[in-house]
Amino acid sequence: MATYKEIQEYVKKKYGFSVKTCWIAHVKEMCGLSPRIAPNRHSRNSRKNPCPVEKIGPIKDTFNHFGMI
Repeated sequence: MATYKEIQEYVKKKYGFSVKTCWIAHVKEMCGLSPRIAPNRHSRNSRKNPCPVEKIGPIKDTFNHFGMI
């Protein structure tokens, strides 16, 4: 499984935008993967910064590239 840093670098190189780690965790949950739980997360049931809809596709494509889904 790819690290968050590897995912961020791949998205930046291929798609030209930076990805927040909270977006990666959100998309991981959407795909049924277990995200790393951030120590500063306020609530497990809500997201302060959910992944924008237009960024979900590129992040999922990155998961496919690394064989995560």
